[in-house]
Amino acid sequence: MRLSQFHLRTTKETPADAEIISHQLMLRAGMVRKLASGLYTWSPLGLRVLRKVEAVIREEMNLAGAIEMLMPTIQPRELWEETRLAAQVFED
Repeated sequence: MRLSQFHLRTTKETPADAEIISHQLMLRAGMVRKLASGLYTWSPLGLRVLRKVEAVIREEMNLAGAIEMLMPTIQPRELWEETRLAAQVFED
């Protein structure tokens, strides 16, 4: 696929709420677009990059003998409380 076929909205300004350099660069390059706090839409180019990074990580994890799992994005707080991780993750 040619770069001209990607519909990218690049910006010159760095968004004020983006603190991490990789986050700033991804927003400026048009790879992701913020919908709401913590919710992002991936552009075709951004999704392609994400899939390649996932493939590299998956390959390395397979070589290390790790097993992949998929969890829902939104989880009940009770699950975290059962493992006593809620105090470390959630700040009330």
